[in-house]
Amino acid sequence: MADSVISSAFNSLGTTGENVGTDQSILDKDDFLKLLLVELQNQDPTSPQDTDKILQQTSELATLEASTNTNQALENLSTSLSTSAQYATITSIGKMVSTGETSVPLEGGNPVNFDLYLPEDIDSGEITFISDQGIRVDAMQIEALSKGTNYFTWEGKDSSGEAFEDGYYTVEASYMTPEGTSGTAVFGTYPIQAVRFESGEAEFKIGSRYIPMSSAVEIYNGES
Repeated sequence: MADSVISSAFNSLGTTGENVGTDQSILDKDDFLKLLLVELQNQDPTSPQDTDKILQQTSELATLEASTNTNQALENLSTSLSTSAQYATITSIGKMVSTGETSVPLEGGNPVNFDLYLPEDIDSGEITFISDQGIRVDAMQIEALSKGTNYFTWEGKDSSGEAFEDGYYTVEASYMTPEGTSGTAVFGTYPIQAVRFESGEAEFKIGSRYIPMSSAVEIYNGES
């Protein structure tokens, strides 16, 4: 009798609104408890269930409950860690980031636009371009500029208007301050101006563009 009642109860569990959209072949902890109670309520008083069997079923219920709670705790932890990581990334704003870039690409004789961070106000300066053979092929004179990320365009041509060969050209910059001291600017190093998240990945705003956080070689405190 108990088996038929349990079978009926099991079938009813599979057709309740609570299980819509879930795998009806899998019992959750509440279903398991309901079946255990039905089994106990409908047992034959003259031949009650074996105590060991009841303890085993109770143990299974406890294990199922613990597993459910553990899964929920892990989900909560994952969400918390993800949120914490995003907040930690935001604290990078204002710090300096090195992208590891040292050169600009020249292709098809087209001008090259690039950003260069100046760590202080300058009175004058020079940006040089060096081929992958180590030859200085061109130099760009710059006038007074304010501290910060500045934008430049290199034509990529010699004095006769002939385009240099396609390839990567190392960028180096030196300058003089209004006070008469000299300094250098490191290409590929910028202050982080903002942080955004695209498809769950953090991106840093440096100069006129955004780069994935994974592209950062080093992040450090510096005067920006």
